[in-house]
Amino acid sequence: MEVSAEAERPGLEWVLWGVSVVSAALLVRALLLEYESPDWYFFLGPWYRYLEENGGFHALGGADFSDYNVPYLYLLAALSYLPVPAMTAVKCVSILFDLLLASYAYRIVASWRPQRPGRAFGAAATVLFLPTVVTNSGWWAQADGIFTAFLLGGVLHLLRGRSWWACSFFGLALAFKLQAVFLFPLLLVAVLTRRVTWRSLLAVPAVYVALDLPAILLGADPWRLLTVYVRQTGTYQDLTLNAPSVYQFVSVPSGEEDPVRKAGVLVAGGLVLALVALAVRAVRGAADRAGRPGRAGGADATSAVLLPAAVFAIAVPFLLPSMHERYFYVADVLSVLVAFHRPRQLWYLPVLVQLASFGSYLKFIAPSVAPYLSMPAHGALMLLALIAVLRVAAREFGPGPAPEGAVPGTVPGAVPGAVPGAGPEVRAAAQ
Repeated sequence: MEVSAEAERPGLEWVLWGVSVVSAALLVRALLLEYESPDWYFFLGPWYRYLEENGGFHALGGADFSDYNVPYLYLLAALSYLPVPAMTAVKCVSILFDLLLASYAYRIVASWRPQRPGRAFGAAATVLFLPTVVTNSGWWAQADGIFTAFLLGGVLHLLRGRSWWACSFFGLALAFKLQAVFLFPLLLVAVLTRRVTWRSLLAVPAVYVALDLPAILLGADPWRLLTVYVRQTGTYQDLTLNAPSVYQFVSVPSGEEDPVRKAGVLVAGGLVLALVALAVRAVRGAADRAGRPGRAGGADATSAVLLPAAVFAIAVPFLLPSMHERYFYVADVLSVLVAFHRPRQLWYLPVLVQLASFGSYLKFIAPSVAPYLSMPAHGALMLLALIAVLRVAAREFGPGPAPEGAVPGTVPGAVPGAVPGAGPEVRAAAQ
């Protein structure tokens, strides 16, 4: 009985610790609820009023009042029936997804450190109190935490080898916001390294279309819903909208932005595909040396997912034109998880990313501070973050001698034809 009581006590302590952290996180956000951001004034507020004045869900039959896909509008429509101040209600939904985001951060870290719950709680708490995460929901009333939470769910299922679940969560993220595509190169790497089966990719469009069906049944134009993101890409013509990207170093005469934007998209696409190819080659090479000390087992499987995820989350918005300051939100969160996974090599990564990302936020949310900010400096910080994670990934998957007697492409003790770190469905496909 004494041993049992001692075994239960740490669990209770962690629960109390978690309740305290969540309460503090909610209190910080509550202090921001009364502030009205320009995004609320010009976009979210008018959308909410339109839904409220036109029958809530029935208003979604004409979803052209907004340039968002309908899953987020479903949430706004549901809120319009509640006797709660509009801006507070919308912010509270985003704050709830902050908690889900932290929950997935906890579960991802706990998946490779189950015997050390303190590290998982630390990662979750860090995510909850990131300045960009707090500001995005509590002040901005934005929804970046929603699609990022689903992306983290997809990453968790990738780590567990659940192909269909992973792709379904990526589909959920995409249905809420186009910026989810920043992490889609990770899915391509997972497919090419046989961590995810090709057929499971069907879950991405299936989930997207399924979430659009209720609005279509209410009378919304199917083609308009399926092409909403195509129209979004032409909304902004500036090379950068306060984003700490490579375009902070590009100077173009007024009126000449469009050719540079098109060229930038092509160059970014080529570079991202090159990163995908390098990641696939590196992960496959690491699998061939799976018997090398420190390479086999859970840590290697985790690195094969988290390190490429962090690279793409930073590289894609850094290379693409017309990015907003908020578009590094996924990088903000993943940089924390990578730092907890590789604390000795990358403890400073979230610091670099936050300095660049939240510094860009200040350009927008604190105009009095804006004259003292250097956007090229923020771009340089994000570039340093990208270089840092690339260096660690290169070392992790770099060439090295295979152990004596090891068979290329196998893990000692593994079932022949199995894929390291993959779930049962992938192993069956490999056989």
